[in-house]
Amino acid sequence: MTLAEEVRLLLEQALAVYRDSPRAAAWLRRHRSRLDEPVRVAVAGASRAGKSTAVSALVGEEFVPTGAWAWYRDGTRARAVVGGHEVPIARRDGRAFVDVGDAERVDVEWPARSLRDVVLVDTPADAPVEQVYGEADAVLYLTRHVGSADLRYLRAAHDHPVARAAPVNTVLVLARADEVGGGRIDALSSARLIARRHRREPQVKPLCQQVVALAGLLAAAARTLRDDEFAALTALAAAARVDLEDHLLSADRFVGEDFPVPLPAAARRALVDRFGIFGVRLTTTLIRQGFGTRVQLTGQLVQRSGLAELREAVGAHFTERRDALKARSALLGLDVVLRNENRPGTAALAAGVERVLASAHDFRELRLLAALQAGRVRLPEEQAAEATRLVGGLGTSPAARLGVERLPGDELRPAVLDALGRWRERAADPASDQGARRAAAVVVRSCEGVLAVS
Repeated sequence: MTLAEEVRLLLEQALAVYRDSPRAAAWLRRHRSRLDEPVRVAVAGASRAGKSTAVSALVGEEFVPTGAWAWYRDGTRARAVVGGHEVPIARRDGRAFVDVGDAERVDVEWPARSLRDVVLVDTPADAPVEQVYGEADAVLYLTRHVGSADLRYLRAAHDHPVARAAPVNTVLVLARADEVGGGRIDALSSARLIARRHRREPQVKPLCQQVVALAGLLAAAARTLRDDEFAALTALAAAARVDLEDHLLSADRFVGEDFPVPLPAAARRALVDRFGIFGVRLTTTLIRQGFGTRVQLTGQLVQRSGLAELREAVGAHFTERRDALKARSALLGLDVVLRNENRPGTAALAAGVERVLASAHDFRELRLLAALQAGRVRLPEEQAAEATRLVGGLGTSPAARLGVERLPGDELRPAVLDALGRWRERAADPASDQGARRAAAVVVRSCEGVLAVS
């Protein structure tokens, strides 16, 4: 029986126990239906962290922030629902706008390939951490600088028995990376270095699976680049560098008078609003370097903005872990009911939850990843890196687990058998401590799983 089947069976059993409790039954049915949905990824963080901009970049459409809970799903046509009623999606300066009034939630369906495997949830700045992690299966937490308040928020997300048994469903995003160091030309490189440093910090490592840097404004502009903007940027790049240099030092100078390119101030102001002055400097430089077509330019901007790395992180840690994350959410939901409404039959359900958490290999992999990140399991550096990879820390596909981009089918099996043999020896090594042997046993089971599908 798969993990999803085990969890679904538990929910069915719970529905039988709580069939005469409308509130509990509705809650359980809601979590049962969530099992069939794409992974719900909440985008959370403090005010002005760039949450809505990150959502726009991921979807590939620029949305005006609503201030409410905004749910974005794939759909056959663009539509928005507020309070059970469909409302129009208008255009304001090229951006999609939904008037939510004083409603707390808006559901947006948008035809987008990027939404086929995820549901993105743009959360209000004041959304309680319990609600964010309760509504979502995984979280992108945005912050401009990692501080004590961010760490408290992320620790609170793990303050639950089920969350501790199936830990880590968060990617930390250093947002507005183009503003690092006052927006210097090397801002994005510096932001990536800062993100790598945070990945190694003991207080951060146990709380998230990855730390990435994102220049959200640049990423969103790249995904939604318009013809008139590309023409304006091309005209700027055609001007002599020395003539433009002083005007690109600040936004005020860029939109000021005596501009050397025949480009109206309103058009220049629109470019700054969309790209930021850093983005304008970067795009003109890239066009001069030979990325002179729209496709070439957007490809470079997506890569340099950090959006490509963020997409990879969402894929490797969220969508590829869909079954484990959906099961985790369902067990958290079931635990809420068991704690709030005790009755005959709940003891057996609680035992079933504990059994699934303890025995499901998906959760064992997550626990091992968290233990390796936190240093609770100590292995030699090379072994720790290999164990992280083999249990799916860099992606759950056979190629990702084996650390190769592509491997022919006839070469896959020998590679898995080689890894399996090494880790079986480590699992049985009497010179290793108990924690290392248990970790090796989890890796062995992961290798056996890859072998079964190869």
